[in-house]
Amino acid sequence: MARLQNLLIRIAALKWGELCLVALYVSVVSGVIVALQYDFGEPFFSSTALDLLVPFGHYWRSLHFYSSQLFFLLCLAHFVAVLIDKSYLRLSYGKWLPLVLSLPVALLLLFTGYVLRGDATGENAGVIAENICLAVPLLGEYLNALLFAILEDGLKKVYANHLIGLGVLWGILCWDHVRKYRAHVTEHSLFLCLLLLLSLLFQAPMEPESLGVFHRPGPWFFLGLQEMLRFVPAFWAGIVFPLILVLALLQLRLADGLQKRAALYASSWLLIYTGLTLVALLR
Repeated sequence: MARLQNLLIRIAALKWGELCLVALYVSVVSGVIVALQYDFGEPFFSSTALDLLVPFGHYWRSLHFYSSQLFFLLCLAHFVAVLIDKSYLRLSYGKWLPLVLSLPVALLLLFTGYVLRGDATGENAGVIAENICLAVPLLGEYLNALLFAILEDGLKKVYANHLIGLGVLWGILCWDHVRKYRAHVTEHSLFLCLLLLLSLLFQAPMEPESLGVFHRPGPWFFLGLQEMLRFVPAFWAGIVFPLILVLALLQLRLADGLQKRAALYASSWLLIYTGLTLVALLR
């Protein structure tokens, strides 16, 4: 019975990975189409013009938005399935390290997409992210110049990182793992049809600036951090706290004696962040 259960978990992990690749393919194709009409010098105008003036523009933007969201969520599901299956124990630390680091890179990819919209949510998220980078001692200005530099260069750096830099980095980190998978779109036609239908029925969000609104919630995955920033300095909330989870995940493969402690730290981190997210949603 235990062997059957382990086999089912492994199959589930494989399926999550294949669906993740399908979502990535759709995100890349739709993203190229959206990028042809996007102007980082006029982000909000070009985004709204895509919806209003370009034929089927709102559909392509919605398809890119929802496929990107699903890509990240399926990455998390695949990662959780690997943790439950404990198949990561068969990986060397040299292979486990880039896979763990690929998660924050995928998160940054999703985050920069929100910033590039140029709407109220994206603008607010960009300002917070830039302040977090600048709060890093000694390296803050260099880190901000590498990732954002919105006050100085607008969205030029964010656009370059979203379109090329972060995508290439994620590919390098995951290549040895991803090349083992073969995700044929025809084998996941139901998932693809549901994704296409979702993008057709629900338009991707675009939130113009509203007069008199002082608190603007960020992206859904950013809410817990945004809530923590109300009580904790930017460096501790935006850098140290997320780093705890990354280090805990790395410890799972670093030393056998630390695995239980690392699992406890990761679980505690997730509980705290979930609680902060719920508080932010109820605010």
